Amino acid sequence: MKNIVILISGRGSNMEAIVRACSHEAWPARIAAVIANRPDAAGLAFAAQAGIATAVVDYLDFPERDAFDAALAEQLDHFAPDLIVLAGFMRVLTTGFVERYAGRMLNVHPSLLPSFPGLKTHQRALDAGVTLHGATVHFVTPQLDHGPIVVQAAVPVMQGDDAARLASRILACEHIIYPRAVRWFVEGRLAIEGMRVMVTPPEPQWLFTE
Repeated sequence: MKNIVILISGRGSNMEAIVRACSHEAWPARIAAVIANRPDAAGLAFAAQAGIATAVVDYLDFPERDAFDAALAEQLDHFAPDLIVLAGFMRVLTTGFVERYAGRMLNVHPSLLPSFPGLKTHQRALDAGVTLHGATVHFVTPQLDHGPIVVQAAVPVMQGDDAARLASRILACEHIIYPRAVRWFVEGRLAIEGMRVMVTPPEPQWLFTE
């Protein structure tokens, strides 16, 4: 039975999707805790109602990034995580923190990485005129929004799309591929080979939808 700890900053809709999938699909895992870096993160209420332990490490209490990461690591280690899941966790983590949990920390990013790392991905995709946009679940490395890719989802960019409409369709895809990636991890089915992630036995590591 693996322990999963989920980090959030806000509503935590991907956290909700993972919690529900873990329960409904009877994963060999439990959601040990949900930790937020903001005391007003709305997702904390959902986690508490689901009987999941919650904690807050308020980034405003730490003027230096290293100090925040040290406090976050201390809180994380209290729950002995086998996997750390970043679900809308809006903090750039230090190299030392990332290396401490190398190979057991996943993130979802709202673009088809390596395209459009960073913020405002949907508007940047529209401005670039791409015809496909999407989301990526990847292992976290010290380089921001960069790391071995576990699974991606792609949607067509429709005529008349704005950033909000595009974001809504992509978020729906995230709610499918992120639980899938977490399940593969807890089932011991992922192997990192360089920058590639292999799933055994094979399953599609992509999703195409409208």
